[in-house]
Amino acid sequence: MLTVDEVMTPQVVTINDDQTIKNAARVMSNHGISSLIVFSPDGLKGILTEKDIVTRVVCASLDPEEVCVSEVMSEPVIVVTPDTPLEKAVEIMLQHRIKKLPVMEKTDDALHLVGIVSLIDIAALHPELINSLKEMVHM
Repeated sequence: MLTVDEVMTPQVVTINDDQTIKNAARVMSNHGISSLIVFSPDGLKGILTEKDIVTRVVCASLDPEEVCVSEVMSEPVIVVTPDTPLEKAVEIMLQHRIKKLPVMEKTDDALHLVGIVSLIDIAALHPELINSLKEMVHM
């Protein structure tokens, strides 16, 4: 059985929750990505997606230079561990209608971000799993 660590992307781009949306959008653009994992001094806080920016900033006519990431990010963050079965991760994504899951690992009594898994990662490496997902959705 495949696990999350076999398909996850280990390089994860993060941002602090006190940064502006303009800065967050610039980071996303520079890295060619559609989401950022958000941290505060207390640890993992949320996830900021392009959809969050469009629906909560642009459509609300807010100034991206004035709005902080913490004001529009999605929370709480649903996470998985590296040893989570891939099918379980996909089930979680479908259940919560999300496309990305941060991967956290407990070391030294603390949780650490070790990767991120997305539906695109899964589809690229295991298209047969996507076909079975389509069947599950149509049941």
